[in-house]
Amino acid sequence: MTSSNLDPGRGAFATTALLEALSGQWWLLRLRGVAALVFGLLAFHVGDESHRALALLWGAYSLLDGLLVLWAAVTGRTGTPRPWLALTGLAGIASATMAFTMSATVAAWLVLFVAAWAIVTGIMQVAGAIQLRKVVEADWILALDGIMTIVFGIALVAWPRIAEPALVWLVGWFGILLGSLYIAIGYWLRPTR
Repeated sequence: MTSSNLDPGRGAFATTALLEALSGQWWLLRLRGVAALVFGLLAFHVGDESHRALALLWGAYSLLDGLLVLWAAVTGRTGTPRPWLALTGLAGIASATMAFTMSATVAAWLVLFVAAWAIVTGIMQVAGAIQLRKVVEADWILALDGIMTIVFGIALVAWPRIAEPALVWLVGWFGILLGSLYIAIGYWLRPTR
């Protein structure tokens, strides 16, 4: 981050505070990345069992991701978008609760369930990248993550009755790509501390 990246307007200070708050929690993004990678790899093995097993695996990932995001909301420094992070974390925990308590229902609607989560999360990530473009040059990583997540959600909506083997591959590769991008964002944010 250099001073030439800052716009002279009032929004530059808020954006700088956001970047500094996020860079203080780079390790949480890395943990989210590892969780998504593990989810993606396990999806290839567990997904062969049934939609219900995949729904329970989704619940485990969603719970861990939700808790990590909620932790970021609670422990974040000044400038952290606490309400947005808290809502994202609570949505992940609610998703996990539904997956564990109503696994048969979630399994039946798993494709649309995950699609809705992906589209909403992707939109929030693209919005975050747009905010950060004022202070960083590599905001494209976050934007790419958001766009990929939106495309994944749209693909699931377009094919709600996708065959189980194809769903397993789609979900597994999505987890691996999402995890890789979260880890990359964590490395990208660390030097800005």
